[in-house]
Parts: sequence; structure tokens; C-alpha cells
Amino acid sequence: MADPYQWLDKALNTIHQAHWYRNVTPIESPPGPVVQVAGQSLINFASNDYLGLANDPRLKQAAIQALETWGTGSTGSRLLSGHRPLHQQLEQALATWKRTEAALVFSSGYLANLGTLLALVGPRDLILEDEYNHSSLKRGGQLSGATVITYQHGDAADLQQKLAEHRQDYRRCLMVSDGVFSMDGDVCPLPALLDLAKTYGCMVLIDDAHGTGTLGQAGAGCREYFGWPAGELIQIGTLSKALGSLGGYVAGSARLIDYLRNRAATWIYSTGLSPADTAAALAAVQIIRQDSQRLERLKSNVTYLKKRLDSLSLSLLPSDSPIICIKIPHAQEALQLAQTLKTQGLFAPAIRPPTVPTSRLRLSVMATHSQAHLDQLMEALTQSTAVTG
Repeated sequence: MADPYQWLDKALNTIHQAHWYRNVTPIESPPGPVVQVAGQSLINFASNDYLGLANDPRLKQAAIQALETWGTGSTGSRLLSGHRPLHQQLEQALATWKRTEAALVFSSGYLANLGTLLALVGPRDLILEDEYNHSSLKRGGQLSGATVITYQHGDAADLQQKLAEHRQDYRRCLMVSDGVFSMDGDVCPLPALLDLAKTYGCMVLIDDAHGTGTLGQAGAGCREYFGWPAGELIQIGTLSKALGSLGGYVAGSARLIDYLRNRAATWIYSTGLSPADTAAALAAVQIIRQDSQRLERLKSNVTYLKKRLDSLSLSLLPSDSPIICIKIPHAQEALQLAQTLKTQGLFAPAIRPPTVPTSRLRLSVMATHSQAHLDQLMEALTQSTAVTG
């Protein structure tokens, strides 16, 4: 009989030929602005640890203490046997920071997005999604059974046109967008989305995974960046990026959170976040709220690097965040540039289709990067662009 898995060989070969093949790169050191990769010391521009908290002694100590007090695992779903006081403390801290009535912690940001979308809408409803939204939002829309219509990236006029054409045909409407677009670095037009939501009677969900800890005066994210009241806005994010831990959250009104506790399957049927991860995230929120200098260092580094990059004839994507992307015409050229930088002691990943529509080099700036780190990147880019023309 024919091998039923033989098609995998052909599929993998196609991926290789398109220069889309991916594999993992082991990091042989703790997180930080400099990491060890295959025995080589590299300045790290590939991390989402924007505030440099993932190796902070205070987070590690909080995690160790939680391990000693509560053990390694939560052992069950939160509704059954996995709820701990730490979970409630973290949720209260997140709600206070986000200026919402309540919050709910999930075991990952992906699960938070899936669970919330599937709980809020169904086959009689409409989802309007930015075309560049994260995979978890797109997958959640598909699984919900709702009608999903995408609008052009960041284009409020296109969104309004689609609302005017389709909104009246559906029971509920949910507008969904990344806060900071993870592979571009730009910020969604939140005020315009909220204005349209009020006009057309829509719910609004923002995935603030890359905005949490990086945007706004206190790092509270996209809403604070625009100076907008929380209201009924659904704010979703992760604990695994600027907060240096693991897990996800939903912050919003008390009635929303109460509803999700009873209807979000990815929360109800998943083991609660581990005590160590919960304690580390709680420590991170406390540090960010008490120490504004860390966020200021991040913003200063971003400003410095952007000014230096403007002096080169590079094709940069618009960015209002610590994510800076250099557009590269072809996937193979992006891979070659990333490899060239690696030989010069810099870790900066090439991002290619199908993850993004056009290839690019994605640079993540950290608060713990020194000016010397940024200058070394600039020197290498200057030499590389001179070679590639």
C-alpha cells in the first residue's frame, strides 16, 4: 500500500525551494541583550523581552518563592482545583494597571485570544479583522463560525465602508485588531476603531501583546498610548514578552470577565498557569509600575536607533514601537543579510512569507541594550547595505 504520509516530502521540498523553511535556534544562555548561540556571543535583536525582565533577579526570586510555597504546577483547571491566591493577585494587578474592572489570566496569549473570540461570537455574528492580525486572532475567527471580513491594514475608512455594507445583517459585531503589529511595529488606529464601534454598535477587541509594557506613560499599552478611557474595550495580551514570564490575560468590564469564566473553553478546560509563571508576571507588573526608568530607557534606545537608521537608504516600515523592520525584496536576500549580521556578532531574524506578505529583517529593541550595542548594529548594517547595494 502507498505511504499515506509521502505527501509530506513534497510539501517540505516546496517549502525549501521557496526559502520558507524554518528551524529552531537554541539559545545557550539566559535571556538578555547579549546571548550565546552555537557557542557564539551575539548582540540580541531577536527578543520580545523589551524591558529586559526575563532574567531579572526579582522575577526569579518571586518564581522560586512560589515554587517553594505552591509547588511546580497548578494541577488542574482553575474552576476545579487549580486556582491559587497568586492568580487572583495577578488579575487584580493587571486590572489596576489596565484601568479595567477585572482581568482573567490564561495559560497563554494564544489561548486567551481563541477562548475570548469563541465565547463572544458565533454563526449569527460578524467579525471585522485587520488583514495583518496575529495568527491567534485569525484562527479564532475561523473557529468561531462567525462571518469574517478583513479590512485593509490600519485603514479606518475601509473598515467603515465594510461596516456600512454588512453590519445590519448580523446579530453581533466584533472588531478585532492587534494593538502593536508584531511583524511591522505600527500601532492600530484605536480612537477611530472605538468611534466606529460606537456608531455601529460593535464590540472592540485589541490584542495588546506587544504594547503591554512598551506603550504609554506607564507602559499600560495601546489604550494608554492614545489617552483613551478603558470603557468596554476588550484588552488582551501576553505575560511572555515585556513581562518576562508566560501566559496571557483578558482585561475588561466585570461582566465580560464573569462571562468568560463561564464560557471561555480555553480557560475552563485548561490547567491554571503555573505558580512560578504567575508570581514572575506579578513581580514584573509591580516593577514596571514602580520603576519608570526602565521604560524610559527603552524609549530612549528606540529613538536613538531610529534616528541612526534614518541616515541609511533603507526601506523601513512605519513603527511606533520597539519593533523596527527593514523591508527586503526577496526571502533569500533577507536570509543572507541575517547571516551576514550573525558573522559580525548580531542576532537579527529574517521574517519571510507566509508569516508576512513581504520579507524583512525584524529588529527588537530592549531597554537593556547599551548605546554600543546599537552602534555595532548600525556599523554592520552600513557595511551590509554597501555590499548589497
